[in-house]
Amino acid sequence: MESRNLFILALKELRDALLNKWFWLYTGIFIVLSFGLAQFGMTGIGEYGVAGFGRTAASLVNIVVLIVPLMGMTLGALSLASERERGTLLYLLTHPVLESEVLLGKYLGLGLAIFATLGIGFGLTGLSLGLRGGVSHLSGYLALTGFAVLLAFGSLSLGFLISSLASKGSTAVGVAIFLWLTWVFLSDLGLLGASLVLKLKAQQLLFLALMNPAQVFKMMAIHVLRGGLEILGPAGLSAMRTFGTGLPWILTGLLVFWILAPLGAAGVIFQKRGGL
Repeated sequence: MESRNLFILALKELRDALLNKWFWLYTGIFIVLSFGLAQFGMTGIGEYGVAGFGRTAASLVNIVVLIVPLMGMTLGALSLASERERGTLLYLLTHPVLESEVLLGKYLGLGLAIFATLGIGFGLTGLSLGLRGGVSHLSGYLALTGFAVLLAFGSLSLGFLISSLASKGSTAVGVAIFLWLTWVFLSDLGLLGASLVLKLKAQQLLFLALMNPAQVFKMMAIHVLRGGLEILGPAGLSAMRTFGTGLPWILTGLLVFWILAPLGAAGVIFQKRGGL
């Protein structure tokens, strides 16, 4: 694998992402909502204080859970399938490049584009919070930003896995949106409804939560911001009892797993299929 090929392919994918209207739509929505919430959250009751920061951070967590996985999975789903459908992927592979170089180059290019989106959104929001007295919460805010990046890259990896299996871009995007809706459903309210209907135990709720990368991010973010997961109900309490002080490492490891495992599977499938 040559670093020069990776750089060229990543740069090409980054340029293509900047020409993608969906990328700019997601970027605009995320930046406007995150910055707007910072302005709204630090006004009114508890302004310039802990209450204002907590309100803003909680809203940011929900925005990340809704928008970042959708952005990562849909952009990743289009990465290979759309070019395979047009025939440009097969043409690209006729050049002296490896399948692994194409896959990683595309992944790095899209990853940089999404990272830039999160950087701008969190950067503007953090600047607003800092100017309004939220500097004391800098470490928690930076941790929240880092975990959002991990969720974004995990979502992108799942999008690439979908794209490696699909022959058409529309099919890949449809599967990605369905998976995103499943993630959203299996969030706090979904878990609560499932526990009531299916009479699930706390350990079973915890297992469902840990199988959902978006929920893993939410658990990690709440743990960093609040120091506990009591707010998440039985699943949160079960996580604290089961893992104890090792909980942050377990949750971080799961987010890293959701980056590496789907991307590795996508690499194996892509090498077998190539541009076909």
